[in-house]
Amino acid sequence: MRNLRDYALVTGSYWAFTITDGALRMLVLLFLHQRGFTPLELAALFVLYEFFGMVTNLLGGWLGARFGLVRTLLAGLGLQIVACSMLAIDPALLTVAYVMGAQALSGIAKDLTKMSSKSFVKLVVPEDDRSRLLRWVTLITGSKNTLKGVGFFVGGALLSSVGFTRACLGMAGALALALVVAAWMLPSRAGRMGSKARLSSVFSRDARINWLAAARLFLFGSRDLWFAIALPVYLAASLGWSFSAVGAFLALWIIGYGFVQASAPRWVARTTPGGEAEVRGAQLGGWTLALWVPLLAIAGLLYAGYSPEAALIGGLAVFGVIFAVDSALHSYLIVAYADSEKVAMNVGFYYMANAAGRLTGTVLSGAVFQAAGLGSSGLIACIGASAAFVALSAGFCLPLRFAERRRAAFAS
Repeated sequence: MRNLRDYALVTGSYWAFTITDGALRMLVLLFLHQRGFTPLELAALFVLYEFFGMVTNLLGGWLGARFGLVRTLLAGLGLQIVACSMLAIDPALLTVAYVMGAQALSGIAKDLTKMSSKSFVKLVVPEDDRSRLLRWVTLITGSKNTLKGVGFFVGGALLSSVGFTRACLGMAGALALALVVAAWMLPSRAGRMGSKARLSSVFSRDARINWLAAARLFLFGSRDLWFAIALPVYLAASLGWSFSAVGAFLALWIIGYGFVQASAPRWVARTTPGGEAEVRGAQLGGWTLALWVPLLAIAGLLYAGYSPEAALIGGLAVFGVIFAVDSALHSYLIVAYADSEKVAMNVGFYYMANAAGRLTGTVLSGAVFQAAGLGSSGLIACIGASAAFVALSAGFCLPLRFAERRRAAFAS
């Protein structure tokens, strides 16, 4: 029961953070677009967010192993409070450099919180209970994305109702409450290796983790290449959607995406002779390549002049289902591959690749969209680049499959 209680507390803290993270991203994106920022400037706002996410995942895994996962979780919540508070000033003072600084803190906060939460699952599930590990990892991953979607909706709604400054202050207060509860109730030494945790150990020697990380980089780069900047700006500027409508649409997509992730075990898990549910890396390549179907369909329909709303709504629904299952497989596999003693460092290294993909995708989303035109032509160009990233991600799944087979043969 203690394990279940700790899992619930960590998950609840992660949920509180995730809502504010999604809301803050939507608030910054829509509010500063309203103030005349270009797509490339908007992309620049998130460069440090993603860059420091890379650094944080690399070093955060080591910090979690050295000082404990609860401390890195609390540090993430605290930094997000600072980031929200920094933005709660006179909007006239919000420059690109200042917002980039606040977003850098938010990026550090996000990845400290995510690394801590997902690593913690490995500590509360028995080593040989693969079925429970699969269920609990997909639950925390799927619910996180569902609540990030809620955050998108909250961000758009708050911007329309109470304004940017009050929204940031309210989120800082909610996070402060979550921080106090987590600090009071969670065991402080969970996941701690102490002085045995060496910084050089953050780089994995497990070929499975390295190939999985490479596939993850291009997978998330493919999503953010058109989803991070191009899509919301296109909906607001070209289709004339209101801020609330853009926030609600992206929120519903992320919510549905999260529900699919949480239910992924029923879709993809195979039953072993011992009756356990199991997922293997060999399943990733097919799910990744399947993303071409909705991407090419959306681009083709937009090019042909078909209704943009119908093409995007239908195409995004299919893309969301496939991407959610693919992402859930990834999230389970990294926790399953991770060494129990080095789980924070293994997971941190992997999510460094995730942040690198998001950084690359976000920058290219703004740059390609602006270079190719701010209308349908720009969005089509971003989708084409996304399809190329999908191919690269699927390509890295092949050596992952061989590495997994070699590992299984060695273990037997």
